[in-house]
Amino acid sequence: MSTKYEPKSAVGRFINSLEETIIAILLGLMTLVTFINVVLRYGFNDSLTWGLEATTFLFAWLVLFGISYSVKVTAHLGVDALTNLFSANVRRVLAIIAAAICVGYAFLLTKGAWDYWANFANLPQTEGRWFPTGFEEMKRTSYRAWYEVLEVPMPEFLRWIEPLMNEGETYEKLPRFIPYAILPIGMALLLFRFIEAFIAVMRGDTDSLIVSHEAEDAVDDVRHMNYEE
Repeated sequence: MSTKYEPKSAVGRFINSLEETIIAILLGLMTLVTFINVVLRYGFNDSLTWGLEATTFLFAWLVLFGISYSVKVTAHLGVDALTNLFSANVRRVLAIIAAAICVGYAFLLTKGAWDYWANFANLPQTEGRWFPTGFEEMKRTSYRAWYEVLEVPMPEFLRWIEPLMNEGETYEKLPRFIPYAILPIGMALLLFRFIEAFIAVMRGDTDSLIVSHEAEDAVDDVRHMNYEE
């Protein structure tokens, strides 16, 4: 059974409010850009040429940021038909194993996300195939911060990054390392939330990482409608 997430401290309430605000802003920006494009297309036979690409980046941010948030509020769907056949103690052991696997998987995703993003941010990748053992030595030929997106123009308020990342050269389009930054950020947040979930399972605060019985709840909510005259 899913339950509503309730932060237990002022810091927790602030972070939870911040996460929900960011998700709402991303969703609102997606809606706004799409709406403006529809109005321009059908009303003025024009469009924002960069609208589709901007919406794609916003959607990626929404999804990757929302993954960790969904772990926190236990909103991810799963199948518990098999685990419900076991006793409470066995279910707890299985939940601990599942949480440990999720932590390991999120750790690998975080390493891979950093190594991919680092190519576009003039930063070194990690050494080590599975576990980071340090950072690679950076060479000037490894710099990729000059890579730009296809359509989204460079915002004027971000011009200050040009001497830092592009040797003073002007960006015509948004540099890729900015929208791609959600990769290491999102995966690091996912790793953090899975570690929190693992600790919660170990303490016995929860016995699952997923929403259970959602379909049954939905059926119960509308069951009365089948008997109305």
